[in-house]
Amino acid sequence: MELCCCFLAGLLVSAMAVPIDRSKKTEKQIKPETPDTGLYYDRYLREVIDVLETDTHFREKLQTADVEDIKSGKLSTELDFVSHHIRTRLDELKRQEVSRLRMLIKAKMDAEQGENVQIDHLNLLKQIEHLDPKNSHTFEARDLELLIRAATKDLEHYDEAHHEEFKRYEMLKEHERREYLKSLDEEKRQTEEARFEEMKQKHKEHPKVNVPGSRDQLKEVWEETDGLDPSEFNPKTFFKLHDTNNDGVLDEQELEALFTKELEKVYDPKNEEDDMMEMEEERLRMREHVMNEVDTNKDRLVSLEEFLKSTEKKEFLEPEEWETLDETQIYTEDELRQYERELTEQEAEINQKVEQLRREHEDLQRRQSELDAQKKEYQQALLHMEQKKSQQKGEIPPSGPGGELKFQPPEAPADVRALANEPAQVQPEVETLDHVPGHPADQPAPGHDPDPGEKRSEAADLSQ
Repeated sequence: MELCCCFLAGLLVSAMAVPIDRSKKTEKQIKPETPDTGLYYDRYLREVIDVLETDTHFREKLQTADVEDIKSGKLSTELDFVSHHIRTRLDELKRQEVSRLRMLIKAKMDAEQGENVQIDHLNLLKQIEHLDPKNSHTFEARDLELLIRAATKDLEHYDEAHHEEFKRYEMLKEHERREYLKSLDEEKRQTEEARFEEMKQKHKEHPKVNVPGSRDQLKEVWEETDGLDPSEFNPKTFFKLHDTNNDGVLDEQELEALFTKELEKVYDPKNEEDDMMEMEEERLRMREHVMNEVDTNKDRLVSLEEFLKSTEKKEFLEPEEWETLDETQIYTEDELRQYERELTEQEAEINQKVEQLRREHEDLQRRQSELDAQKKEYQQALLHMEQKKSQQKGEIPPSGPGGELKFQPPEAPADVRALANEPAQVQPEVETLDHVPGHPADQPAPGHDPDPGEKRSEAADLSQ
């Protein structure tokens, strides 16, 4: 995309879109996907650029700006003149980025110090250089200035970091090879060493590799890739052919595409002896070589003027031999030993963490067993209580409609129940003495004066 390259003066590794002529009706053009710059804030950087690209005023200022002004961040003052909806979108992008950084910081602190650690996000965010941590809500001119400066600085050291990463990759391969040899007996070790030397020699057997950016190398591309007559090679025509987005410069991706034929001479993914990681490192070395020879203003872009001037140099016409990676010493024995010491320390630290995790796991298992035992005891106690309550409910006397208890006499013994079930016998009536006339019981007590009514009753009885 055009703004991306102008915005960071080519330091953002990007593909530029062809400018659209608004005065003519053209088909809808598909914007090429921007490659990943390798920066940890790559997505934020590209989203900010995409938003700014939609503002007409900012785009016009950018096209007339000096490269040094862009790299220094002076262009950020134009942010005050962009439209309101652009600023709103930039504010939203910044809030998302701050939130992402906080999550990353927390994850890192949790991994290093454990969870539930109090984190001072503000102080940690101050170490971030691509935005202003003091204002986490709005995107200001200061944020754009910091973003440009950070991307410029980081991308300048990106190739250096890539080389260091590749060196560690190569040392790790050699370390693992040597450790494997130690595990073999003498006979197998010699066989493996012979096989290793054979593979190295086989990898070196390839056609001559032309010096990147030389006349021979460009003419080979002209003939085999472009399908043109090598006797008609023209540097200006070659430049226009490989400026694929017609922006007037060759960026890093367009340059690296020129080296594909040379790399295919040395590396084949089907061959066991060819390492594709080494091929990408070789591609990076070739691009750096051309940039050092051609890019005179160090903006990481090759203009037509710079390209044509480079074709007049002696190095273009009569280059020296190109040394491939297999002919270059990537690391020294001292560097390898230092790297192995670091691996040993890392392994010891990892083993210590593994042991700590194992103990924690055993402790958790023990506590889980205790909890399971307690849970079982509680369940048994609860079951016992439920059974006891059920028994108690069965012994409670029945109650009436109002809740009053109904009396139930105790059950009689069996012999009493049997006697109670026998039929009752009629007993003869016995006359008691109380009913015999003239019994002393019927006589009045001494000193008792009978009632006149009683006397008349008695007289009537006697007359009868």
